[in-house]
Order: sequence, then structure tokens, then C-alpha cells
Amino acid sequence: MNAGIIGTGHYLPEKILTNKELEKMVDTSDEWIRSRTGIEERRIADDSMDTSDLAFNAAVNALEDAKIKAEELDLILVATVTPDTSFPSVSCMIQNRLGATKAAAMDVSAACAGFMYGVITAQQFIQNNAYKNILVVGVEKLSKITDWTDRNTCVLFGDGAGAAVIGPVSEGKGILSFELGSDGSGGKHLLQDKDHISMNGREVFKFAVRQMPESSVHVVEKAGYSTDDVDYLIPHQANIRIMEAARERLGLPKEKMATSVKKYGNTSAASIPIALSEEVKSGKIKEDDLVVLVGFGGGLTWGAVAIRWGR
Repeated sequence: MNAGIIGTGHYLPEKILTNKELEKMVDTSDEWIRSRTGIEERRIADDSMDTSDLAFNAAVNALEDAKIKAEELDLILVATVTPDTSFPSVSCMIQNRLGATKAAAMDVSAACAGFMYGVITAQQFIQNNAYKNILVVGVEKLSKITDWTDRNTCVLFGDGAGAAVIGPVSEGKGILSFELGSDGSGGKHLLQDKDHISMNGREVFKFAVRQMPESSVHVVEKAGYSTDDVDYLIPHQANIRIMEAARERLGLPKEKMATSVKKYGNTSAASIPIALSEEVKSGKIKEDDLVVLVGFGGGLTWGAVAIRWGR
């Protein structure tokens, strides 16, 4: 049974935090942030909205797009490192709110690569004919673990949620190949230290600028194609320079890569599904396109898939 993405959705809080506003909070500048990251603004959830609220709204949108009811879901996977509480999981919280009465539920923790881990886990259940409809949500409220006095990290992150429904698709469509990986020796470079995100930016950049292009090429080749065959790239929206390295390795023009980082910053596990949902809804991703999704994150972790778009 081929597994593919049959519906997408996303949700972002209303409050916008601009680079100009950050200039008043820490010693930074709009020009510095734009030139090094590509970020112009990010969304911040207020105190009335937690991670599960963001996830629920994105999930509702994805189910509507897939044209299935919550009761038809067999499994809910939520990728996050900022759950409302240690337990119950965010997935159980939204299972209840959605009314997905027959769905199992669990959270996945792989930081910014979490959505990729969730999608590939979902694929296995569907290919084995164990489940039919699986909801995968990438969601973060990073504002609650961001140190707003640290100019090196507070400029990077934002809040949001993206979701995808994974289900059976016709022959030749759906997920063609994948790659997952981890390097725990690099975990010290990107972690939650006590209550806040701590990052060695230089080391994370070196890792990401190598791994994202490599993984992108690997999944294309595993699928039996060359980089010339790729139609669209959805990279983790962490830093425009890292994203450009992956795009250039695939030989794609700029208009064939999603770049929501300038509007939303790095939303960790939510960044790929948010960008994917926006590009699908705008019509930039079309039937039969060969699409590459690729991400990296704390752990260190990474993951990529090559997808033939369509149902």
C-alpha cells in the first residue's frame, strides 16, 4: 500500500513580533537578523494559547483538506518539544478535542526534524496495512522556552503548527523514499538547558549546511531519480543560508523552494508542515510533482522524504 499526504493544514497565532521590536528588547538590528537568517518577523502565541491549541487548529484544517472525519483517524502523531505538560501528551489532548474516538495517540520528540520522523512512522503503518488514516502534526510554542535576553537565539524562533493527513494513495504516488539519521554526539550543540534553548550556532550551522543537502540528494537517488527531476523543495525553515545550500545542491531555481522563514522564523517541528501547507494551498505544488521535504534538529537529528505528489 503506497502512503502519501492526502491533506494539509496550518495555524499561526495572530501576534507578530518584528525585528524592529526585537531591537528594543536586545542588542541586535533588523539588518543583522535579515542578513544572517532571512527572518523579518515571527508569530508569538499569547498566554491563553498553548501548544495543544495550536495543534488542534492545524489538525482541523488538515482534516478538512483531506475530506475525512476525525472518527476515521487510526493514529495521531504529534511532533513537539514544547508540550503543554509532560503528560498527557499533546496528541492525546487533541485526540479528545477532535473526537477521534478510535485513534491511538503519541508524541514524537526529534526537535526540528520531528515532523519528518512522524511522517515516516506513519508511512510504515500504512504500508503494512495496519492503519489507513494517520494525522501527523508538527507544533511548537517555542516562545515559552526562549531566553528573551539572549540575542543569539531569541531572534530565531516563533510559534505555530502544521499538519498533514497520511493515507493510502494510488500506485506511483506518495512517499517514494526516506532517510532518517541521528548523531547524539552533537546533542550538546543544541539543547534545552534548564528552562531555555541553548545553541552553539557555529557548530549547528556546519552540521546543517552539510546534512540538509546530503539528505536531499540521498532520497532523490534512493527513489531512482536525479536532482534534475526535482520539482519543489520544502526545507526546514531555520536559516536562509542553510536552505539555499540545499536548494543549490539540487540545482533548483529560487522560486522552487519554500521560504516562509522570513514571515515565521524557525518554528522547529512546525516549520516543514506550515511551509508545505502554504505551498499546496497557493498552487505552487502540483499533481505529479516530485517534492523533497528535508529537516534537521536537536539531538542531533535529521530526516528527508521524496514524494510524488498526488492521491
